[in-house]
Amino acid sequence: MEIFRDLSLLWSLFHILILFMLLYRSRYSVRKTFLLTGLTMGPLILLNIAGVAVYGTAVMGKIFIFTCTLPSLLFFWFVSKDKKGRFFFTFCLADTVALWIIAVTNLADFYVGGGQYILMFIGRLLLFPLLEWAAVKRLRKPYLELQGAVARGWGIVAGMTALYYILLAVMADYPVPITQRPQELPAFILILVLMPMTYATIFMALYSQLLLYRKQQSERILQEQKNALEAQLDNQQRIRRMKHDMKGHTAMLSGLLSAGKMQEALGYLQSVETEMDSLSGQFCANPYLNAVFAYYFGKLQEMGAECRTDIQIGEEELPYMELCQILSNGLENAYDALKGMDREERKVSVQMKYSRDCLLMRIRNRCSEELTVEKGTIPSTNKEGYDHGFGLATIQEAAERLEGEMFCYTESGNFVLDVMLSCRSFRKNTAQR
Repeated sequence: MEIFRDLSLLWSLFHILILFMLLYRSRYSVRKTFLLTGLTMGPLILLNIAGVAVYGTAVMGKIFIFTCTLPSLLFFWFVSKDKKGRFFFTFCLADTVALWIIAVTNLADFYVGGGQYILMFIGRLLLFPLLEWAAVKRLRKPYLELQGAVARGWGIVAGMTALYYILLAVMADYPVPITQRPQELPAFILILVLMPMTYATIFMALYSQLLLYRKQQSERILQEQKNALEAQLDNQQRIRRMKHDMKGHTAMLSGLLSAGKMQEALGYLQSVETEMDSLSGQFCANPYLNAVFAYYFGKLQEMGAECRTDIQIGEEELPYMELCQILSNGLENAYDALKGMDREERKVSVQMKYSRDCLLMRIRNRCSEELTVEKGTIPSTNKEGYDHGFGLATIQEAAERLEGEMFCYTESGNFVLDVMLSCRSFRKNTAQR
């Protein structure tokens, strides 16, 4: 009957990998991830099975952390996109849940199945696929979204999960298997009951964070859309006023030309042209980006800020939703920074350049001399309220969706926001829409 024990162990180790791969974010493609996992973890699993066959479960159970857990942790740490609390929580979660199933089936087989390993094998044969089905149907999508959305708070839950793993491992096998320590069985059962309740509490808290993040993002997107619509309405009203004023301009030009004052007429015509460009708010050919420019430059000019633009984009088909997010959040940050500056210090410039390979954007604005931001870091906000502190993080997420990068830093009393986006992602993005 020991064949059922060995098969159930092999089945368990294999499904620990599947469960973890369902929940973590790899930095490689799916194909490369599976290839690396098979080449690395396959031999590791076989070595542990051979150890069980030679030394028995009692011996291997005591050193399982060193023969399987730590090597697999190092491998997946290398493959994983996340390197800190998110990774360790996911790794410990998969291992601890699998260890929980192993412990429960061990107890059931010993006390109900007569120690024949048949009940153990059947239990694991059913429970692991059931767990993975639940993970795919209920957990995977929101959990992956949560890993991308929430950056803080993972360390403490990762530490708690690691302690649960160590507690289960110690209680199950040290100094001898729990089945040989019946006096400690009630405490072990309480741990087995408490663990799912603790995880349920953790996931409820994390899911609440996700719902809050979604709400904040939705409100921010709605505000950006509202700003764009207000800018378009404002442009329309200005154009109507310009049409109304054209009668007066035409009369003035007619009078100058009738009097033979050609130079005065040309000068007046140039001033009218300048006024028309200003009123229409024509910054670029893209109507969505132009609406964002018009809205924020109107706000900046109202506060007396000096605004400069160098926009080198035409009528290319661009992923306007992400670009509007990046541009509006960047200009909102500039606007907030300039509000605290003296009027003569309020300066902002925007550069955008589109090429065949990439789109480059730089927003540069004056900031407090006390502000110091190193490249590669995101400064924290000192504004109060739940709807603040997400601008730069939103820009970074939007840039990553377009296979790009965002950097911000301070230099010579200026805050600089650089965004580089891959044009290859533009075609993918527009095709999906």
